[in-house]
Amino acid sequence: MSTRPTKEPVAVPPHIQTRLEAAGLRRTLATRAVLGLFLAQPQGGLTHAQVQNALTTRGLDVNRVTLYRLLDRLATCGVLQRRADDQARTWHFSLAPLNAAARGADQGALPQFECDACHQQFALPGASDSLRALTRDLQRAMDRLGHRTQGVEVAVHGTCASCVETAA
Repeated sequence: MSTRPTKEPVAVPPHIQTRLEAAGLRRTLATRAVLGLFLAQPQGGLTHAQVQNALTTRGLDVNRVTLYRLLDRLATCGVLQRRADDQARTWHFSLAPLNAAARGADQGALPQFECDACHQQFALPGASDSLRALTRDLQRAMDRLGHRTQGVEVAVHGTCASCVETAA
C-alpha cells in the first residue's frame, strides 16, 4: 500500500470500533479510509471498484486483493452489509445499520429496500411483527436441519422515489 497526501484521518465511531475490536481488526489507515467512504454516504451501496477508485482519488492506493479482504472482513464483523447484484455479477457494500448487532440473530433482520438503479439501501423499520417472526422461524428450521445460520436477510428490490422522479 502506498500513500499520497490524504485528508485528515477518519474518526471511527464507538459502535463501529466495538465491532472491529470484537472481530480482532485493527484501525489501519486503509480501514479508516474505507470506513470514511461509507460513513460519508450511509445509504449508498458501493462496489469494490467504486471503493478502490474513491480511495485512489483521495490519495490512498490499496492493493485490490487487500481491499477485497478488508471489505469481506468488515462485512463479516457486521460493520458493512454485502449484497449481490446478480445482473452485474458484483457485490455492493453499504454501512450496516447501527442496531443490527444489538438486535442479535434470534430477533430477525429488518427488511431492506434496495434501488436497482442507484443501489441505495433503505431500512424498513415499520416491518410487521409477523415478518420478524417469519425470519426467526426460518432460522430455527435451518438450525433443526443441522445448519448454522448467521442471519436472514429480507430484501425488496425496485426503484426508489428519487430515481422514479428522475426517470419521469
